[in-house]
Amino acid sequence: MAQAELTIDLGALVANWQALNALSGCETGAVVKADAYGLGAERVAPALAAAGARCFFVALAEEGAALRQILGNGPDICVFSGHMAGDTALIRDADLVPMINSIDQMSCHIETLPDARFGIQLDSGMNRLGMEPAEWSALRGVSLNQPPVLVMSHLACADEPDHPMNAQQLQTFVEMTDGIDAPRSLSATGGILLGKDYHFELTRPGIGLYGALPFADARPVAHLSIPVIQTRELTPGETVGYGNTWTSDAPSRIATIAAGYADGIIRAMGPSTYLWAGETRCKIVGRISMDLIGVDISNLSEDPDSFQLLGHQQSVDTLADAAGTIGYEILTSLGNRYARRYVGP
Repeated sequence: MAQAELTIDLGALVANWQALNALSGCETGAVVKADAYGLGAERVAPALAAAGARCFFVALAEEGAALRQILGNGPDICVFSGHMAGDTALIRDADLVPMINSIDQMSCHIETLPDARFGIQLDSGMNRLGMEPAEWSALRGVSLNQPPVLVMSHLACADEPDHPMNAQQLQTFVEMTDGIDAPRSLSATGGILLGKDYHFELTRPGIGLYGALPFADARPVAHLSIPVIQTRELTPGETVGYGNTWTSDAPSRIATIAAGYADGIIRAMGPSTYLWAGETRCKIVGRISMDLIGVDISNLSEDPDSFQLLGHQQSVDTLADAAGTIGYEILTSLGNRYARRYVGP
């Protein structure tokens, strides 16, 4: 079968959530936006709910409505984008919690769904989403009279523990929320690792659940195996792939494997990336093309049937470094052509 296989280890996912939950010392939610970072919300979210997660976060109301169908009644589903025009029916019917980002969104929510739950998102310095201090000051009294079920903000530099922005945002968030009774949330994965001062009443880990930095102790969740289609012998001076970017300087053996950038294997990572045949590392040669990649297997005693690109030997962050990006992009880029297999609870 010339189809690569993506295995998602739900046991590792749950273990990562449990480890972050133990560090939090408060309620721990879970971010499952972008189809659970590309790994499949239909399987990921129920596994996290069974482990004890009762508050889930998505980017869009449409994602929230789909998640409600998966989880059923009970867990809270918070929507980072808030109450957008056209979202009213989805918010009502799926019992979503929009994280209100502005006075206009607050007005829309009160007018269209006066009895529905909502949260508040504050901008503590990232300048992305949420109400800035002046806007929050004008709306605070009205909002707290409703009241919100959660008040949150987001850290810009939590993956850099010594960055002064962390302490600055913490101070701003404390000042903006001083005296309120609603639960508060400031920390995703990086914030959890900064310590208890950043935890408040709820944390909301995302990337750490899926086996990536900044949670260095995370267990790998995504495992990617790619089959070999063909092998060939090259003499010195022969080239591989588009543009003749790799030339053999000695007798070589090259395997062509069944995946490429159409499967989310970023083309730019080619010159710096290796795959694994068992415990042996083998380098990509030539350009990554849409469906095919060349791999130098000259150092192997036998031709392999497949290679591992992701797993215990190589993390999403290793691939991200090779591509000049971050682990988030590696995970969310994984394509739909893989044969997906779920293991664990």
